[in-house]
Amino acid sequence: MKNSFTLIEILVVATIIGLLSAGASISYSQFAKQSRDAKRKADLEQIRAALEMYYSNNDNFYPALTINCSSTGGITDTGGNTYLSSIPKDPKCNIYTYYYSTTGSNYTLGAYLETGGTSCGVSCGGANCNYCLGPYGQK
Repeated sequence: MKNSFTLIEILVVATIIGLLSAGASISYSQFAKQSRDAKRKADLEQIRAALEMYYSNNDNFYPALTINCSSTGGITDTGGNTYLSSIPKDPKCNIYTYYYSTTGSNYTLGAYLETGGTSCGVSCGGANCNYCLGPYGQK
């Protein structure tokens, strides 16, 4: 009766454990990307709602937003109304930023989604935005 494992048995077990670890790592990485993308979409929706409220009170869209890692302001008007106390930042703000531009009665909000999308033709920091919103929803 043998009391130990052979080298082949140990190698088979080590290989199986390695494959399971690699699969778990890849799944976790994809889950993290999807989670950051969901936060980006929620952040843009929050900004969009504040811009729409600003528009309904002021008859034009907020003139300019700086959206990067060091942004500290929010969306307020001259009457002292606060529509958004602080601008949300991209989950990977050291690489990507949100985009905002306005032309009076229109605006574009953009973000870079790590899981893909169609380019909006504007820059979101380290890449082209591939998820954009406007006054009428997704562009």
